[in-house]
Amino acid sequence: MAEAVPGARQGAHELSLADLIERSAELKGRLVTFAQSARFDRWLTPLLLEAAGLERQLDEGEAIRITDHFILRYRLPDGSTVVDRFVASRKDLTAADREMLLGWRDPVEGVFEIRRKDGDAVILLNLVDDLEYRTYSNVGRAAFRGVSKGGFLHTCLVPVHSAGGAWLLSGAMTSYPKSSAAEIAQAALQLATHHPELVFRNLEKFEQGWKQMREDRAAFVEFCGCDELVLPPSEAEDLLNAYYRHRQEAAVAAQPSRAPRRRLAGRDLPFFELPSELADSDTVGVIYDQVDGLNFYADYGMLRDLFADPALAGRSRHQDLLRTYLREESITPLPIRRLATAHPETADAVFRKLLRKPGFVWSEHGDALLRRRKPWYYESNPRPGVSVIGDRLSELLGGGQR
Repeated sequence: MAEAVPGARQGAHELSLADLIERSAELKGRLVTFAQSARFDRWLTPLLLEAAGLERQLDEGEAIRITDHFILRYRLPDGSTVVDRFVASRKDLTAADREMLLGWRDPVEGVFEIRRKDGDAVILLNLVDDLEYRTYSNVGRAAFRGVSKGGFLHTCLVPVHSAGGAWLLSGAMTSYPKSSAAEIAQAALQLATHHPELVFRNLEKFEQGWKQMREDRAAFVEFCGCDELVLPPSEAEDLLNAYYRHRQEAAVAAQPSRAPRRRLAGRDLPFFELPSELADSDTVGVIYDQVDGLNFYADYGMLRDLFADPALAGRSRHQDLLRTYLREESITPLPIRRLATAHPETADAVFRKLLRKPGFVWSEHGDALLRRRKPWYYESNPRPGVSVIGDRLSELLGGGQR
Protein backbone atom coordinates (compact mmCIF):
# COMPACT_ATOMS: atom_id res chain seq x y z
CA MET A 1 0.00 0.00 0.00
CA ALA A 2 1.08 3.55 -0.66
CA GLU A 3 2.23 5.52 2.31
CA ALA A 4 -0.13 8.24 3.52
CA VAL A 5 1.49 11.66 3.47
CA PRO A 6 0.32 14.32 5.95
CA GLY A 7 -1.64 16.98 4.12
CA ALA A 8 -2.29 14.89 1.01
CA ARG A 9 -5.81 15.23 -0.32
CA GLN A 10 -7.78 11.99 -0.41
CA GLY A 11 -10.87 11.37 -2.44
CA ALA A 12 -12.47 9.22 -5.10
CA HIS A 13 -10.69 11.03 -7.91
CA GLU A 14 -7.38 11.63 -6.12
CA LEU A 15 -4.29 9.63 -7.04
CA SER A 16 -2.37 7.89 -4.27
CA LEU A 17 1.20 8.95 -3.59
CA ALA A 18 2.48 5.82 -5.36
CA ASP A 19 0.34 6.68 -8.40
CA LEU A 20 1.59 10.27 -8.39
CA ILE A 21 5.21 9.14 -8.30
CA GLU A 22 4.61 6.68 -11.12
CA ARG A 23 2.89 9.41 -13.14
CA SER A 24 5.78 11.77 -12.47
CA ALA A 25 8.16 9.27 -14.09
CA GLU A 26 6.00 9.16 -17.23
CA LEU A 27 5.74 12.94 -17.42
CA LYS A 28 9.43 13.49 -16.77
CA GLY A 29 10.38 11.10 -19.57
CA ARG A 30 8.13 12.93 -22.03
CA LEU A 31 9.41 16.28 -20.82
CA VAL A 32 13.07 15.31 -21.30
CA THR A 33 12.34 14.03 -24.82
CA PHE A 34 10.58 17.32 -25.59
CA ALA A 35 13.52 19.37 -24.25
CA GLN A 36 16.05 17.38 -26.30
CA SER A 37 14.16 17.89 -29.54
CA ALA A 38 15.60 20.03 -32.33
CA ARG A 39 13.45 23.03 -31.39
CA PHE A 40 15.62 23.70 -28.30
CA ASP A 41 19.06 22.88 -29.78
CA ARG A 42 20.04 26.55 -30.13
CA TRP A 43 19.84 27.01 -26.35
CA LEU A 44 20.69 23.64 -24.80
CA THR A 45 23.68 22.70 -26.97
CA PRO A 46 25.74 25.84 -26.12
CA LEU A 47 25.19 25.19 -22.40
CA LEU A 48 26.51 21.64 -22.74
CA LEU A 49 29.47 22.74 -24.90
CA GLU A 50 30.43 25.45 -22.45
CA ALA A 51 30.44 22.95 -19.59
CA ALA A 52 32.47 20.49 -21.67
CA GLY A 53 35.25 23.04 -22.13
CA LEU A 54 38.01 22.94 -24.73
CA GLU A 55 38.55 19.22 -24.10
CA ARG A 56 34.91 18.55 -25.06
CA GLN A 57 34.56 16.18 -22.11
CA LEU A 58 31.45 16.10 -19.97
CA ASP A 59 30.51 13.29 -17.60
CA GLU A 60 27.00 11.90 -17.69
CA GLY A 61 26.02 13.27 -14.27
CA GLU A 62 26.95 16.83 -15.16
CA ALA A 63 25.16 16.57 -18.52
CA ILE A 64 22.01 15.38 -16.71
CA ARG A 65 22.33 18.22 -14.17
CA ILE A 66 22.67 20.87 -16.91
CA THR A 67 19.77 19.44 -18.91
CA ASP A 68 17.55 19.30 -15.83
CA HIS A 69 18.37 22.93 -14.97
CA PHE A 70 17.63 23.91 -18.58
CA ILE A 71 14.24 22.17 -18.50
CA LEU A 72 13.06 23.56 -15.18
CA ARG A 73 14.66 26.99 -14.76
CA TYR A 74 16.29 28.29 -17.95
CA ARG A 75 14.46 31.33 -19.28
CA LEU A 76 13.87 31.28 -23.04
CA PRO A 77 13.80 34.60 -24.93
CA ASP A 78 10.08 35.11 -24.29
CA GLY A 79 10.55 34.52 -20.55
CA SER A 80 8.98 31.06 -20.55
CA THR A 81 10.60 27.79 -19.50
CA VAL A 82 10.70 24.47 -21.31
CA VAL A 83 8.11 23.23 -18.81
CA ASP A 84 5.78 26.10 -19.73
CA ARG A 85 6.05 25.26 -23.43
CA PHE A 86 5.53 21.56 -22.79
CA VAL A 87 2.37 22.17 -20.78
CA ALA A 88 1.05 24.63 -23.38
CA SER A 89 1.64 22.15 -26.22
CA ARG A 90 0.00 19.11 -24.58
CA LYS A 91 -3.77 19.31 -24.59
CA ASP A 92 -4.09 15.76 -23.22
CA LEU A 93 -2.69 16.66 -19.78
CA THR A 94 -5.06 16.53 -16.83
CA ALA A 95 -5.36 19.36 -14.32
CA ALA A 96 -3.30 17.24 -11.87
CA ASP A 97 -0.61 16.73 -14.51
CA ARG A 98 -0.40 20.47 -15.15
CA GLU A 99 -0.23 21.22 -11.44
CA MET A 100 2.61 18.77 -10.98
CA LEU A 101 4.61 19.93 -14.00
CA LEU A 102 4.27 23.63 -13.29
CA GLY A 103 5.28 23.00 -9.68
CA TRP A 104 8.61 21.67 -10.96
CA ARG A 105 9.59 25.20 -12.03
CA ASP A 106 10.44 25.88 -8.37
CA PRO A 107 12.96 23.13 -7.55
CA VAL A 108 15.06 22.94 -4.40
CA GLU A 109 18.77 22.78 -5.14
CA GLY A 110 21.03 21.90 -2.28
CA VAL A 111 23.54 19.77 -0.46
CA PHE A 112 21.61 17.36 1.75
CA GLU A 113 22.51 15.33 4.80
CA ILE A 114 20.77 11.97 5.01
CA ARG A 115 18.88 11.89 8.31
CA ARG A 116 17.31 8.45 7.92
CA LYS A 117 15.50 6.10 5.59
CA ASP A 118 11.76 5.64 6.05
CA GLY A 119 10.13 3.07 3.80
CA ASP A 120 10.48 4.17 0.20
CA ALA A 121 11.59 7.65 1.28
CA VAL A 122 14.70 9.23 2.71
CA ILE A 123 14.53 12.19 5.08
CA LEU A 124 17.02 14.81 3.92
CA LEU A 125 18.24 17.94 5.69
CA ASN A 126 19.21 20.65 3.24
CA LEU A 127 22.38 22.22 4.61
CA VAL A 128 21.69 25.35 2.55
CA ASP A 129 18.19 26.27 3.81
CA ASP A 130 18.20 24.16 7.04
CA LEU A 131 14.88 22.49 6.16
CA GLU A 132 13.99 18.79 6.04
CA TYR A 133 12.54 17.15 2.93
CA ARG A 134 10.77 13.79 2.75
CA THR A 135 12.14 12.57 -0.57
CA TYR A 136 11.15 9.82 -3.02
CA SER A 137 12.46 8.70 -6.39
CA ASN A 138 10.31 7.89 -9.39
CA VAL A 139 12.44 4.75 -9.87
CA GLY A 140 11.66 3.53 -6.35
CA ARG A 141 13.77 2.86 -3.28
CA ALA A 142 16.53 1.37 -5.47
CA ALA A 143 17.69 4.95 -6.10
CA PHE A 144 18.79 5.15 -2.46
CA ARG A 145 20.65 1.84 -2.36
CA GLY A 146 24.17 2.47 -1.15
CA VAL A 147 23.41 5.70 0.71
CA SER A 148 23.18 5.68 4.50
CA LYS A 149 22.38 7.83 7.49
CA GLY A 150 24.95 10.58 8.00
CA GLY A 151 26.02 10.62 4.36
CA PHE A 152 25.37 13.44 1.92
CA LEU A 153 23.65 14.01 -1.42
CA HIS A 154 24.10 16.79 -3.96
CA THR A 155 20.90 16.89 -5.96
CA CYS A 156 17.76 18.79 -6.86
CA LEU A 157 14.23 18.18 -5.57
CA VAL A 158 10.83 18.97 -7.05
CA PRO A 159 7.48 18.87 -5.25
CA VAL A 160 4.71 16.32 -5.67
CA HIS A 161 2.05 19.00 -5.60
CA SER A 162 -0.95 16.84 -4.78
CA ALA A 163 0.85 15.27 -1.84
CA GLY A 164 1.82 17.80 0.79
CA GLY A 165 5.31 17.29 2.17
CA ALA A 166 6.48 14.86 -0.52
CA TRP A 167 9.43 15.62 -2.81
CA LEU A 168 11.04 13.87 -5.77
CA LEU A 169 14.65 13.61 -6.90
CA SER A 170 15.16 15.48 -10.17
CA GLY A 171 18.16 15.17 -12.45
CA ALA A 172 21.49 13.82 -11.24
CA MET A 173 22.21 12.66 -7.69
CA THR A 174 25.76 12.49 -6.36
CA SER A 175 26.35 10.79 -3.01
CA TYR A 176 29.20 11.32 -0.55
CA PRO A 177 30.17 9.38 2.60
CA LYS A 178 29.96 10.76 6.13
CA SER A 179 33.75 11.18 6.10
CA SER A 180 33.39 13.94 3.48
CA ALA A 181 31.63 16.26 5.96
CA ALA A 182 34.29 19.00 5.93
CA GLU A 183 34.39 19.27 2.13
CA ILE A 184 30.61 19.02 1.88
CA ALA A 185 30.18 21.84 4.41
CA GLN A 186 32.43 24.10 2.34
CA ALA A 187 30.43 23.28 -0.82
CA ALA A 188 27.17 24.09 0.98
CA LEU A 189 28.65 27.35 2.27
CA GLN A 190 29.68 28.35 -1.25
CA LEU A 191 26.19 27.58 -2.53
CA ALA A 192 24.58 29.60 0.28
CA THR A 193 26.81 32.67 -0.19
CA HIS A 194 26.69 32.75 -3.99
CA HIS A 195 22.97 31.95 -4.24
CA PRO A 196 21.26 33.42 -1.14
CA GLU A 197 17.85 32.87 -2.73
CA LEU A 198 18.34 29.17 -1.96
CA VAL A 199 18.75 29.97 1.74
CA PHE A 200 15.63 32.09 1.91
CA ARG A 201 13.21 29.30 1.12
CA ASN A 202 13.36 29.08 4.90
CA LEU A 203 11.25 32.02 6.12
CA GLU A 204 13.01 32.02 9.49
CA LYS A 205 16.36 32.53 7.72
CA PHE A 206 14.71 35.20 5.57
CA GLU A 207 13.83 37.25 8.66
CA GLN A 208 17.22 36.59 10.23
CA GLY A 209 18.88 37.78 7.01
CA TRP A 210 17.06 41.13 7.10
CA LYS A 211 17.94 41.56 10.77
CA GLN A 212 21.61 40.83 10.21
CA MET A 213 21.77 43.08 7.16
CA ARG A 214 20.25 45.99 9.09
CA GLU A 215 22.82 45.51 11.84
CA ASP A 216 25.68 45.22 9.35
CA ARG A 217 24.58 48.31 7.41
CA ALA A 218 24.36 50.34 10.63
CA ALA A 219 27.89 49.25 11.53
CA PHE A 220 29.10 50.14 8.02
CA VAL A 221 27.58 53.63 8.20
CA GLU A 222 29.10 54.19 11.64
CA PHE A 223 32.53 53.04 10.44
CA CYS A 224 32.54 54.88 7.08
CA GLY A 225 30.42 57.92 7.98
CA CYS A 226 27.80 57.36 5.26
CA ASP A 227 26.21 54.62 3.15
CA GLU A 228 27.61 55.78 -0.21
CA LEU A 229 31.26 56.26 -1.17
CA VAL A 230 33.15 56.96 -4.40
CA LEU A 231 36.80 55.89 -4.23
CA PRO A 232 39.69 54.68 -6.39
CA PRO A 233 39.65 50.87 -6.48
CA SER A 234 42.68 50.41 -4.21
CA GLU A 235 41.21 52.72 -1.57
CA ALA A 236 37.85 50.92 -1.78
CA GLU A 237 39.59 47.59 -1.13
CA ASP A 238 41.56 49.03 1.81
CA LEU A 239 38.43 50.53 3.34
CA LEU A 240 36.41 47.32 3.03
CA ASN A 241 39.22 45.24 4.49
CA ALA A 242 39.55 47.66 7.39
CA TYR A 243 35.81 47.46 7.94
CA TYR A 244 35.76 43.65 7.90
CA ARG A 245 38.69 43.50 10.33
CA HIS A 246 36.81 45.90 12.59
CA ARG A 247 33.71 43.70 12.45
CA GLN A 248 35.67 40.54 13.16
CA GLU A 249 37.49 42.07 16.12
CA ALA A 250 34.19 43.39 17.52
CA ALA A 251 32.63 39.93 17.19
CA VAL A 252 35.55 38.28 19.00
CA ALA A 253 35.49 40.93 21.74
CA ALA A 254 31.80 40.21 22.28
CA GLN A 255 32.55 36.48 22.82
CA PRO A 256 35.68 36.33 24.97
CA SER A 257 35.14 32.63 25.73
CA ARG A 258 35.86 31.74 22.09
CA ALA A 259 39.46 31.07 21.07
CA PRO A 260 40.75 34.52 20.06
CA ARG A 261 44.03 33.37 18.56
CA ARG A 262 42.25 31.11 16.10
CA ARG A 263 39.73 33.74 15.09
CA LEU A 264 42.30 36.57 14.71
CA ALA A 265 45.23 34.69 13.25
CA GLY A 266 44.42 35.83 9.71
CA ARG A 267 43.25 39.34 10.45
CA ASP A 268 46.03 40.92 8.37
CA LEU A 269 45.09 38.88 5.31
CA PRO A 270 42.71 40.52 2.79
CA PHE A 271 39.06 39.68 3.31
CA PHE A 272 37.89 41.46 0.20
CA GLU A 273 39.30 41.83 -3.30
CA LEU A 274 37.57 43.62 -6.15
CA PRO A 275 36.92 41.64 -9.34
CA SER A 276 38.96 42.74 -12.36
CA GLU A 277 36.14 44.71 -14.01
CA LEU A 278 35.98 46.92 -10.92
CA ALA A 279 39.70 46.98 -10.14
CA ASP A 280 40.41 48.35 -13.64
CA SER A 281 37.92 51.23 -13.40
CA ASP A 282 38.83 54.81 -12.48
CA THR A 283 36.50 54.88 -9.50
CA VAL A 284 34.29 52.45 -7.63
CA GLY A 285 30.94 53.34 -6.11
CA VAL A 286 30.26 51.59 -2.81
CA ILE A 287 26.60 51.75 -1.75
CA TYR A 288 25.14 49.93 1.25
CA ASP A 289 21.41 50.33 0.66
CA GLN A 290 18.79 49.40 3.24
CA VAL A 291 16.97 47.20 0.68
CA ASP A 292 19.50 46.25 -2.01
CA GLY A 293 22.35 45.68 0.42
CA LEU A 294 26.06 46.25 -0.27
CA ASN A 295 26.89 46.81 -3.95
CA PHE A 296 29.84 48.03 -6.02
CA TYR A 297 29.68 50.02 -9.26
CA ALA A 298 32.41 50.61 -11.86
CA ASP A 299 33.20 54.22 -12.84
CA TYR A 300 30.49 55.49 -10.52
CA GLY A 301 32.37 58.76 -10.11
CA MET A 302 32.00 59.49 -13.83
CA LEU A 303 28.29 58.74 -13.66
CA ARG A 304 27.91 61.04 -10.66
CA ASP A 305 29.73 63.80 -12.58
CA LEU A 306 27.23 63.37 -15.44
CA PHE A 307 24.25 63.99 -13.18
CA ALA A 308 26.00 66.92 -11.50
CA ASP A 309 26.78 68.52 -14.90
CA PRO A 310 24.25 67.55 -17.62
CA ALA A 311 26.45 69.26 -20.22
CA LEU A 312 28.53 66.06 -20.07
CA ALA A 313 25.57 64.17 -21.56
CA GLY A 314 26.85 65.31 -24.94
CA ARG A 315 29.99 63.24 -24.53
CA SER A 316 29.81 59.72 -25.90
CA ARG A 317 31.89 58.28 -23.03
CA HIS A 318 29.38 59.48 -20.43
CA GLN A 319 26.39 58.46 -22.55
CA ASP A 320 27.81 54.98 -23.06
CA LEU A 321 28.33 54.57 -19.33
CA LEU A 322 24.73 55.51 -18.52
CA ARG A 323 23.50 53.16 -21.26
CA THR A 324 25.55 50.37 -19.66
CA TYR A 325 23.98 51.05 -16.28
CA LEU A 326 20.52 50.91 -17.88
CA ARG A 327 21.24 47.80 -19.92
CA GLU A 328 23.24 45.46 -17.70
CA GLU A 329 21.31 42.85 -15.71
CA SER A 330 24.10 42.79 -13.13
CA ILE A 331 23.23 46.39 -12.18
CA THR A 332 20.02 47.05 -10.24
CA PRO A 333 18.05 50.32 -10.57
CA LEU A 334 19.63 51.50 -7.30
CA PRO A 335 22.53 53.67 -8.58
CA ILE A 336 20.39 55.44 -11.18
CA ARG A 337 17.60 56.08 -8.68
CA ARG A 338 20.13 57.41 -6.18
CA LEU A 339 21.72 59.83 -8.62
CA ALA A 340 18.40 61.05 -10.01
CA THR A 341 17.15 61.68 -6.47
CA ALA A 342 20.37 63.45 -5.48
CA HIS A 343 20.24 65.70 -8.58
CA PRO A 344 16.53 66.48 -9.22
CA GLU A 345 17.38 69.73 -11.00
CA THR A 346 19.54 68.03 -13.67
CA ALA A 347 18.16 64.48 -14.02
CA ASP A 348 15.58 65.49 -16.64
CA ALA A 349 18.23 67.07 -18.86
CA VAL A 350 20.48 64.02 -18.63
CA PHE A 351 17.77 61.59 -19.76
CA ARG A 352 16.34 63.92 -22.39
CA LYS A 353 19.76 64.03 -24.06
CA LEU A 354 20.38 60.30 -23.73
CA LEU A 355 16.92 59.15 -24.85
CA ARG A 356 16.33 61.99 -27.32
CA LYS A 357 13.00 62.66 -25.67
CA PRO A 358 12.59 66.39 -24.95
CA GLY A 359 9.45 65.78 -22.89
CA PHE A 360 11.04 63.30 -20.48
CA VAL A 361 10.47 64.13 -16.81
CA TRP A 362 12.15 61.87 -14.28
CA SER A 363 9.46 62.25 -11.62
CA GLU A 364 6.80 61.15 -14.14
CA HIS A 365 8.66 58.74 -16.41
CA GLY A 366 11.66 57.51 -14.42
CA ASP A 367 10.02 54.54 -12.74
CA ALA A 368 8.50 53.30 -16.01
CA LEU A 369 11.91 53.61 -17.69
CA LEU A 370 13.59 51.44 -15.05
CA ARG A 371 10.79 48.87 -15.09
CA ARG A 372 11.05 48.62 -18.85
CA ARG A 373 14.85 48.29 -18.86
CA LYS A 374 15.14 46.06 -15.78
CA PRO A 375 11.93 44.01 -15.54
CA TRP A 376 13.77 41.15 -13.80
CA TYR A 377 14.35 43.37 -10.75
CA TYR A 378 10.64 44.00 -10.24
CA GLU A 379 9.48 40.43 -10.86
CA SER A 380 10.28 39.24 -7.32
CA ASN A 381 10.27 40.66 -3.82
CA PRO A 382 13.54 41.99 -2.37
CA ARG A 383 15.75 39.54 -0.50
CA PRO A 384 18.33 40.26 2.21
CA GLY A 385 21.86 40.76 0.95
CA VAL A 386 23.20 38.65 3.82
CA SER A 387 23.10 34.85 3.81
CA VAL A 388 22.34 33.14 7.12
CA ILE A 389 24.07 29.87 7.93
CA GLY A 390 21.87 27.12 9.37
CA ASP A 391 22.61 25.42 12.67
CA ARG A 392 23.70 22.10 11.23
CA LEU A 393 25.95 23.69 8.61
CA SER A 394 27.51 25.81 11.36
CA GLU A 395 28.31 22.65 13.31
CA LEU A 396 29.88 20.99 10.29
CA LEU A 397 31.95 24.08 9.49
CA GLY A 398 33.54 24.23 12.91
CA GLY A 399 32.27 23.00 16.20
CA GLY A 400 29.01 24.96 16.15
CA GLN A 401 30.72 28.35 15.63
CA ARG A 402 28.91 30.63 13.19
